[in-house]
Amino acid sequence: MARFIARSILSTITTMLLVSMALFLLLEVGSGDITVKILGVFSTPEQRASYRAQLGLNAPAWQRYVDWLIGNDWRAAKRVGYPLVTATNPQTDEKDWWADVDGQLTRWKLEDGHLQALERQADGSTTSHLVSGKWQTNAAGQEFFWGLDNKNNAVKWVRGEGSEVWVLTKAGLRKAGDGPQEYIPLRKGLLRGDPGKSLQYGRPVAVTLFPRVRNTAILAGVAFLFIMPLALFFGIIAGINDGKPLDRFISITSLGATATPEFVSGIFLILIFGIWLKALPAVSIFLSDDAIFKDPKLIALPILTLTAVELGYIIRMTRASMVEVMDSAYIRTAILKGMPYWRVVLRHAVRNALMAPITVIMLHVNWLIGGVVVVEVIFGFPGLGKYIYDAAIFGDFNAVEAAAMLTVTIAIATRLVGDLAYTFLNPRIRYS
Repeated sequence: MARFIARSILSTITTMLLVSMALFLLLEVGSGDITVKILGVFSTPEQRASYRAQLGLNAPAWQRYVDWLIGNDWRAAKRVGYPLVTATNPQTDEKDWWADVDGQLTRWKLEDGHLQALERQADGSTTSHLVSGKWQTNAAGQEFFWGLDNKNNAVKWVRGEGSEVWVLTKAGLRKAGDGPQEYIPLRKGLLRGDPGKSLQYGRPVAVTLFPRVRNTAILAGVAFLFIMPLALFFGIIAGINDGKPLDRFISITSLGATATPEFVSGIFLILIFGIWLKALPAVSIFLSDDAIFKDPKLIALPILTLTAVELGYIIRMTRASMVEVMDSAYIRTAILKGMPYWRVVLRHAVRNALMAPITVIMLHVNWLIGGVVVVEVIFGFPGLGKYIYDAAIFGDFNAVEAAAMLTVTIAIATRLVGDLAYTFLNPRIRYS
């Protein structure tokens, strides 16, 4: 078992590394110019070039992948010449990047050609003063300075050659002068829990992602508690009544539920329970982060929709496995020897019949976490599926990459759990 777990961990790391490479190439390299999707087709080449530089997209693809995976604070610290640390912003409760200059947290800004240092005070405010003697000279005779700006970037200013920067605001693009020549958007990397900043929300991806994961985990967990016991129960009942009217009824009903798409059953439930009967909320609008706990009815219709789709599929898988097991020689022998029928079913048939459905169940755990995009979009449920959908539409590649890697992690973990569950269901299976 120890060797099996070690091999599984090694294969998991290898799989996730390959998936991360493929995901990065598809989203950041193979999808074309991301700035066109964010700024619009009517943006000028100069505006797109400026915004591309601010996002760090003008760096080589391999460099961006390394930054995304393990972070770039170590690389930026070499450019700046000071250790880079994070400190909590008292206004947002989020982490901001600062340079540790002899124990003083410092940032810089260039204003009218003059370099100013912004020093953080104990209460989170800053004081500014002009600095001199910080400029360095390169081989071309240009004076430059690497520092941290107030947007969590390590930047390079060139004296007397400030770039024209296009800044994206809620009101649109705004032109500013004295801009940096180079940018390194700071991040600790995916492996350290910081995959970067969400372009859609202007906040760290980790801060915006995990509340959505919590909501989907609650939705998927409650749906799982409804779906799996009911599906296994009805599948077993149908299997031991093969060919009888009860089996026909369960099979036809489950087939109809499985064949009905989520968007059809979801809209159907909204019309009945949300609009006609007004018994349940038609949409899942969250007015606060803990709305799901204050009003559990918000997840009632999404759970019913998930149950209708998933229930039928697992019922049919369980039924097929149960029919096969009940037709086995050892089951017939046990019944012929006089062993009580329900004892044969519960102690021998059910355990072996679950071997096939357990694989499907583990796969559907992952589907419930990451594949409920349609259900969450229909009901406006603020979960992981809708998060991925909104991020993909906006072009928020940092958010899509982080969310996708999370779903991959869940998929691999559920596969491992399924493999271990086999040893419990069938003692003949051993891993070495």
